[in-house]
Amino acid sequence: MIPPVANRFVAGETAAEAIEYARRLDEDDLEPMLNLLGSHHRERSSVRADAAAYRALVDDLGTLEGDAAISVKPTQLGLDVDESLFRTTLAGIVSRADDRDVFVWLDMEEHGTVEPTLAAAIDLADEYGAVGVCLQADLYRTLEDLERVAGTAASVRLVKGGAYARPEAIAHTDDARMDEAYRRLLEAAFKRVDDGLAVATHDPAMIGHARELARRHDTDFEIQMLMGVRPDAQRRLARKHDVAQFVPYGDRWKRWVINRGKRNVGFAARAVGETVLPGGRVS
Repeated sequence: MIPPVANRFVAGETAAEAIEYARRLDEDDLEPMLNLLGSHHRERSSVRADAAAYRALVDDLGTLEGDAAISVKPTQLGLDVDESLFRTTLAGIVSRADDRDVFVWLDMEEHGTVEPTLAAAIDLADEYGAVGVCLQADLYRTLEDLERVAGTAASVRLVKGGAYARPEAIAHTDDARMDEAYRRLLEAAFKRVDDGLAVATHDPAMIGHARELARRHDTDFEIQMLMGVRPDAQRRLARKHDVAQFVPYGDRWKRWVINRGKRNVGFAARAVGETVLPGGRVS
């Protein structure tokens, strides 16, 4: 059982718990985007096990009303073992998801995984359609990657940066420059991407900037946020925009919760307060 506070950020240890949580999101007009926690598998047996879990998850998500998605990590699907294994494993999941009308997002991991992740997303999106890939604004290469993806069937999720340390030679490493890079990436994306654009941020200023760009270019976009972070804001935004919530689950939850606490100290502290003093709300 996941303890209080931690269950603010993780839907449960089992797929059944995650699906039940996803059903409840519909009450707030939020779309679920489920992720089985885990990455960097180096054994083929672990890759096969998580791939089977994702295929079963897709079957369950296909029974829900409304839109649903999964978000997968390439190293979870075999990229650290062999790129061909990753391609084959991912294709099996995407094919099943296509049959069940479930969208598949590819997370972006360390900078060394960018090229095979982009190539797989583009190829599978051209074949199946409902596939998207994450682009990280902190990497210097990302504006060029956006140009490459924008001319394909792949959807695009824009984030400020990844969860991994970056050398200064390839990425912005301070917050001000990352914010500037993210603004440039948003501006370029709204010019180049006609459909399938997701803005993944909890930053109100960046969401406001995206909304202004959407008005300027007369286009739609989806807002994506993490489970447990600014839930009130997610519900408010869902009244006017498509909002998807990234919902992690699985027995590898401890590392995820610790990382969320480190990266979202203020939100985590308020979540603790709400657990001790029930009735509070995070804005």
